[in-house]
Amino acid sequence: MNAAALSLIVNAKTADQVRDAGETASEKEKALRETAREFEAVFIKEMLTHAGLDKAIAGDSGYGGEAFSSMLVETYADELAKKGGFGLADQMYRQLKDDLS
Repeated sequence: MNAAALSLIVNAKTADQVRDAGETASEKEKALRETAREFEAVFIKEMLTHAGLDKAIAGDSGYGGEAFSSMLVETYADELAKKGGFGLADQMYRQLKDDLS
């Protein structure tokens, strides 16, 4: 998935979440924060995959190992993002928060 496609997905998801979040500002901010965290998780997964972590984990274990390693890298990325990641989610949240009004 390239960066342009990822951006379109995140923008569409953010708009849907904010629209569905109701009228209160805190619900909108919570939806925006969660979407930013999910975006960072996808970004981290792509970085780890391009760094070759999935191939390093799979080794010569065949197709099953490749599928497992891909899921493991996704889990690692999600956990890293939940723990604060690289700060990308926080930065995106701060920049987009004012647009919720």
